[in-house]
Amino acid sequence: MFYTYLMASKRNGTLYAGSTDSIVTRGYEHREKVRPGFTSKYNISILVWYEEHDTRETAFRRERQIKEWRRSWKLRLIEENNPTWRDLYEDLI
Repeated sequence: MFYTYLMASKRNGTLYAGSTDSIVTRGYEHREKVRPGFTSKYNISILVWYEEHDTRETAFRRERQIKEWRRSWKLRLIEENNPTWRDLYEDLI
């Protein structure tokens, strides 16, 4: 299984879109700032949205699509599926 996901620094905060083959491992890496980079620099550690894909290619294409979106569209996607901006990582572990 492959995943496309959105992380946030806080409700309506800085957003990050990514794709992975292990949402649990990648979520942990973001939360614990294992890798230096954008998410570590801006304290982006809350998993606010994700979806499953059958192939790496479809997950990656969806990530690229979302990265092209306006911020308001990303916020709407999160709000429709997670209106309280609950950290979905807690459900995965």
